[in-house]
Amino acid sequence: MRNICVRPVFVVRRVRKTLEADMQRTRLKLLRDLEKMFDMAKRYATSKDTKDKQRQIWIRIMAYTGQVMNSISKSFDEAVVTKDLERLEKMIHEAVAKEEDRGADERSSGTDPSEET
Repeated sequence: MRNICVRPVFVVRRVRKTLEADMQRTRLKLLRDLEKMFDMAKRYATSKDTKDKQRQIWIRIMAYTGQVMNSISKSFDEAVVTKDLERLEKMIHEAVAKEEDRGADERSSGTDPSEET
């Protein structure tokens, strides 16, 4: 009878260790991907072709990406991470849309974007 009670405990411990290892791998993968996003936003923010308003948007994306990275490195709550990533995705979509709108406006007005500061 004792073996019957002890065996599930070992199974639970093994599952918990596997879960912890999987979560750690997932956390590290997310952090690597977020670091790539941070670097991409930094390139856009520091590009000489980026207008000041657009630069501010990319800097805000960099800051938020850093906050998400910090949150993930401290703890891993899947619901919170999913919400943070959805917000980050929305911010990036908005930044890209504004950049595309600006380009379309400049093309229709005949303005050369390289002439503006």
